[in-house]
Amino acid sequence: MIDFELLSSLHLLNVLLMAVLIDLTIGEPPTKLHPVVWIGNLIYFFKRNAPASCRLAYGVFIGVSCMAFASAIALIVLWIASASWMPEIGAIFIEAFFLKCTFAIKRLLYAGDEIDMALRDEGLDAARQKLSMYVSRDTSKLNEGSVSSAAIETMSENFVDSILTPLFYYAIFGPLGLVAAYAYKAVSTLDSMVGYKDEEHIKMGKFSARLDDVLNWPTARLSVVFIVAASLILNVLKRSVYYASEASACAFRDCRVPSSPNSGYPMAAFAGALKIKLEKPGTYVLGQEYSLPDVEDIGRASQLILATALLSVAALSLLILTVPDVIINLIG
Repeated sequence: MIDFELLSSLHLLNVLLMAVLIDLTIGEPPTKLHPVVWIGNLIYFFKRNAPASCRLAYGVFIGVSCMAFASAIALIVLWIASASWMPEIGAIFIEAFFLKCTFAIKRLLYAGDEIDMALRDEGLDAARQKLSMYVSRDTSKLNEGSVSSAAIETMSENFVDSILTPLFYYAIFGPLGLVAAYAYKAVSTLDSMVGYKDEEHIKMGKFSARLDDVLNWPTARLSVVFIVAASLILNVLKRSVYYASEASACAFRDCRVPSSPNSGYPMAAFAGALKIKLEKPGTYVLGQEYSLPDVEDIGRASQLILATALLSVAALSLLILTVPDVIINLIG
């Protein structure tokens, strides 16, 4: 049985800070040890055995099953961590390792750096090839501005679902935060694997795609606050030039331009903060009054991602100090 009283505010805060430290210094664990890979393997099994009919209901079954599987992983981790024989530092480390697997600051920064270095050192063709690993659009004919735009779009959009949302649910659910983060990660992984609108996936992936939209709804909008605040802080520190007022104005104006109910908020905020145009040809244009970015803007975007992520962690740390005791009393 899990002793939730051991999961105090200070304990949960230490877990969060340790998880961030692991992420920034070590990064992703080996594939065989990565819980999100386990979730992905389960989704792949369900996809491989999908029936020809009743695919909408099957999609609901997949979603519920994967969330239950992911939640079970987190509950087992909490059960082991709260065992009487487990020292406090051991409990913090094991929980931090599994929490780290739900978010990826270093990996997101690496994606931008990889395209940045390819443009600088290897040429446009190499950058197009690197970019194709991160976006679904055809990259074969993109110019430098369009490659830079796609890279920044990817980083800003994924800031929400790869960093902010799992940590947000970890913070607001207190002692059950790890379970909430894993349940969300199951939904996010489902959306990335089955949440497409082609004939094969449109019914099977509808449930997970809609649930992913719902779970990212608050954090997509909250991300604008953090992006604006991080822009102000970086300006005070004189770390390049960012435009906080433009970030909020562009987010307010262009947030609904993309068809997604959530992705427009962080992308438009980044477009304004960097005063650049982000464009997916034939689909949307954000910050249309600006010019397409260049390779220098990818570095500025990476700097803003890191600052926004660290500011988010700081804000959620303060939230953690107030939430757990309320949850414990409710559980008790």
